[in-house]
Amino acid sequence: MSKILLVEDNEMNRDMLSRRLIRKKYEVVMAINGQIGVDMASSEKPDIILLDMSLPIMDGWTAAGHLKANPDTKDIPIIALTAHAMAEDKEKALAAGCDDYDTKPVDFKRLLGKITELLG
Repeated sequence: MSKILLVEDNEMNRDMLSRRLIRKKYEVVMAINGQIGVDMASSEKPDIILLDMSLPIMDGWTAAGHLKANPDTKDIPIIALTAHAMAEDKEKALAAGCDDYDTKPVDFKRLLGKITELLG
């Protein structure tokens, strides 16, 4: 069973996404801000990270940079989740170290496809 770290500060989004992922037989661990997400990535060793970009304490851009700079977490694929849907936002997320990008509101079927692809 693949483990997903969901880093999302919005309780409704966290609840909806985690329940749907659990139904698809993923193990889900959650963080409510970027700093906790970075710390949990090291301790939980998830197979993939879903990272909201607009987070308190440490935003997603900064968190992605920390994750990719750390030898323990640099190989974990990261999918950026953001309400910002402009082309430059995707480029910014990829430049920050994210492996893919998806917009909110989340199209769950599309997101599942990206998760499956990155997990190989």
